[in-house]
Amino acid sequence: MYVKTRMTKNPITISPGAPISDAVGLMREKSLKRVPVVEGDKVVGILTQSDVQKVSPTKATSLSIFEINYLLSKITVRDAMAKNPVTIDEDSLLEEAAVIMRQERIGTLPVVANGKLVGIITESDIFDAFIDLLGFKTFGSRITVEAKDIPGALAEIAEVFKSLGINITHIAAYRGEGTSDVVIRSDAFDTSDIEKNLLMRGYKIKHVLKNENR
Repeated sequence: MYVKTRMTKNPITISPGAPISDAVGLMREKSLKRVPVVEGDKVVGILTQSDVQKVSPTKATSLSIFEINYLLSKITVRDAMAKNPVTIDEDSLLEEAAVIMRQERIGTLPVVANGKLVGIITESDIFDAFIDLLGFKTFGSRITVEAKDIPGALAEIAEVFKSLGINITHIAAYRGEGTSDVVIRSDAFDTSDIEKNLLMRGYKIKHVLKNENR
């Protein structure tokens, strides 16, 4: 799965020279938590709600609303933004984006193609992709099978589903010490024959989850 398949394309941007008050109005109007800052085609920064708060007068200020607005008109996006943000190419793997976010302790990555901003990807996009990857919301069943880490184990488990004419829609494996938990989602709601055949082959059924929603 690639970044370009999960990112928000053509995100709303702002210029580094824009007054911070413009950024505040934009973020409120569009319900944005962060805005890429672009100069020409190049991403030069990213502005978040917390960045705005750092340069804004506190609620406890004795300044009048006119004085506050005057001060905000003098502060530009460039003064508040995080400069030289980490970016990622649109053809990068989604896992790469997740690793970068984790390492850099950030929740957003501007996405570029040939140096030009084409999108933005966030932690929420990663979470949604993870849910879709495991097919958690789809109709059918989710069976967790304990399997030994030996060649052919996964093929043997898949053969059980094939022999019953059941289509595997999603699959994932979580490795432990000597064994793996193989999570298999299929379009079958009745799992009795699947469980019976797996048990006959010596596999342990650790968990079964069924979803009736279509």
